[in-house]
Amino acid sequence: MPASRSHLIRPCIALAMVTASTLYALAQQPPTPTRVRGTVESVDGDTLAVKSRSGEDVKLHMAGNMVVLGLTKIALSDIKVGSFIGTTTVPGPDGVPKAVEVHVFPENMRGTGEGSRPYDLKPNSSMTNATVAQSVVSNDGHTLQVKYKDGEKTVQVSPDTPVVTYVPGDKADLKAGARVIAFMKKLPDGSLETDRVSVGRDGLTPPM
Repeated sequence: MPASRSHLIRPCIALAMVTASTLYALAQQPPTPTRVRGTVESVDGDTLAVKSRSGEDVKLHMAGNMVVLGLTKIALSDIKVGSFIGTTTVPGPDGVPKAVEVHVFPENMRGTGEGSRPYDLKPNSSMTNATVAQSVVSNDGHTLQVKYKDGEKTVQVSPDTPVVTYVPGDKADLKAGARVIAFMKKLPDGSLETDRVSVGRDGLTPPM
């Protein structure tokens, strides 16, 4: 092999090795979470400091268009046929999904995130946002049949399942000690930003 060609090949091999190792390192990095659940530590200007439920200190830049929603408890009986709800479920021993929580959307939020998808609240949990088509009341709670654009699901809701609804909120609700779930994204500089925060009212911990 001519020496000049050898000199060209060696840098190319080295570059390929560096590129491959960089891609491998990126592939090994865990994905950035899309939400943080925890307690407000402080608010300093546009920075929201949250202690996550796993004990991590998370600092979020609050976007100028950030939406704050309050969460308040309601009764299981407030879930009606026609209600648009979100529910986190886990597989039940009888094959029927069991609700870990239910949040009832106000009418102006109908259609939010409609569908069913894996969720990160608990192992093997899923989130379903759908319209209640049928509700059967029993001593064990409610059995709900919910329908969404791509399908339907039957969900069992026990009497002790947390049920909440959204109410208007604002930045003033983000006080130290408030329990929140903040939706976030990573910015190009590596920092985190939130444009939507749900905050529990009267000491409520957002159950979703």
